[in-house]
Amino acid sequence: MTRILPGPTDHVVVVGAGLAGLSTALHLLGAGRRVTVVEREELPGGRAGRLDLAGYRIDTGPTVLTMPELADEAFAAVGDSLYERVELIPLHPAYRACFADGSSLDVHTGADAMAAEVERFAGAAEAAGYRRLRDWLQRLYRAQMRRFIDANFDSPLGLLNGDLARLAALGGFGRLDARIGRFLSDERLRRVFSFQALYAGVPPERALAAYAVIAYMDTVAGVYFPRGGMHALPRAMAEAAAAAGADLRFGQRVTRLERSGERITAVVTDTGRIPCDAVVLTPDLPVTYRLLGRRPRRPLALRHSPSAVVLHAGTDRTWQQLAHHTISFGAAWHTTFDELTRAGRLMSDPSLLVTRPTTTDPGLAPPGHHLHYILAPCPNTDIGPDPAAWSDLGPRYRDALLRELERRGLDGIEAAIEEERLITPADWHAQGHAAGTPFSAAHTFAQTGPFRPRNLVRGTENAVLAGCGTTPGVGVPTVLLSGKLAAARVTGVPGRRSSRTRPAAPAATGRAGAPAPTDSPVPSVFRAAGRRSASVRPAPEAPRDRLAAPLESPASPPELPAAQQPPLPGSPPADPAAPATEGRTR
Repeated sequence: MTRILPGPTDHVVVVGAGLAGLSTALHLLGAGRRVTVVEREELPGGRAGRLDLAGYRIDTGPTVLTMPELADEAFAAVGDSLYERVELIPLHPAYRACFADGSSLDVHTGADAMAAEVERFAGAAEAAGYRRLRDWLQRLYRAQMRRFIDANFDSPLGLLNGDLARLAALGGFGRLDARIGRFLSDERLRRVFSFQALYAGVPPERALAAYAVIAYMDTVAGVYFPRGGMHALPRAMAEAAAAAGADLRFGQRVTRLERSGERITAVVTDTGRIPCDAVVLTPDLPVTYRLLGRRPRRPLALRHSPSAVVLHAGTDRTWQQLAHHTISFGAAWHTTFDELTRAGRLMSDPSLLVTRPTTTDPGLAPPGHHLHYILAPCPNTDIGPDPAAWSDLGPRYRDALLRELERRGLDGIEAAIEEERLITPADWHAQGHAAGTPFSAAHTFAQTGPFRPRNLVRGTENAVLAGCGTTPGVGVPTVLLSGKLAAARVTGVPGRRSSRTRPAAPAATGRAGAPAPTDSPVPSVFRAAGRRSASVRPAPEAPRDRLAAPLESPASPPELPAAQQPPLPGSPPADPAAPATEGRTR
């Protein structure tokens, strides 16, 4: 049995209204707790924030939604439904992969469609290998999900269960690149199913094969886009929490925690004091540990994932070769990861993620205009350029990236830009993210599962952590689960769902949504009708809740002037080999 918080837990304050905090709040509400959510920004979302820029509605964080059922578990905890509140559009293809030799591959999540595309691209033998790989990915996911990913650990002994043997038998403790190579010999195809290791902050040749579970989420489970942008997800979660009785306080920064011995007795903000029985902290680890006044001792310092440069560009035209998500691979591969994770250099042969959300939702830009999100992974500030260096480096790198995209066929992209925002590691650093990365601690073996920073902290008996820095890790699905696991540390068992009927998930798209209550503390842009009291909500009666809770709650990136400066001396733009979201926020 896993540990839970001792003593009273009737009123819980959740610090941060990102995906992790909102997921935690919904699970706690479903278990009958009184919940107050405190967020420093004026809107919910955290990393999954929103920037409105001259008619362009820009997601500042993750661009990919996979496994929406994990988000729906949080809504179901209070008898609500993701599919009632958000219209989810399945993406076909999920990605388009473009290679340096001029070839391209559409990545489909349907088995037959993808097998046919692989056969067109690389022949029948590779298509047969893809089907075997898909079967392996599904078995790998089943072996990991409930016992290793959706699980709280109190010690490494928690790994000792029947699924550990199944995972070992599947080769989960071998190397990712080698395991993918057992199914696919075409090096380009192997990239498509292994670049996801960058989300975990580890090169494919060093990553555990178990991390192929991320490729399962991307290439098997399906990829979706919420109408209105990814920010529609935290907006809907905030609406559901307000409707279920949460007290949501936006625009309030937590300055300190009051303590009595090992218990936190109140959360103090820049506007007042909130007494509490327990607290859930979702900011990035340095911010959380500073509030707690203590940092857990570890035998080795935490290693962090690579960071990213992101250029949000509103343009007066687009390029039809772009899908909703396009991965433009450079010719280099192994050197790219070495530059990102060891040498600390900008990549010499870039691999880039270009997201064009207006492909799916034209309403995110003014009529006849388009939105492009260009992500270039780069070293974090621990091993690469420090935050101060990016004030000069950022604009020059922006120019170099645009020149490279022009060379790869996006003719006239720089001239087409009407509005833009450039985000660099300096911005992530300013938000309090360790090592200037939104992707937090890397998923090395020593920072995975029971070895990852725990969601319970010694010396504080009524605090729980949630978000991508703790269990289970980085990415939208895992951050959602992080909130569920944090709530379980408070309630002892998953919260019970409301007895209200829960609509079934639609096969393709959901219905857009139920609005929130009139006197809701959710900002007015979210408001609708009929709110319950924001005080104590009785425990709903019904089935058990299983949930999901996600990203932390740092603010939307600050604006940077995109100054035009001379190109980078000497070499082409840095290389990023993978879309990240979580940051990618995934």
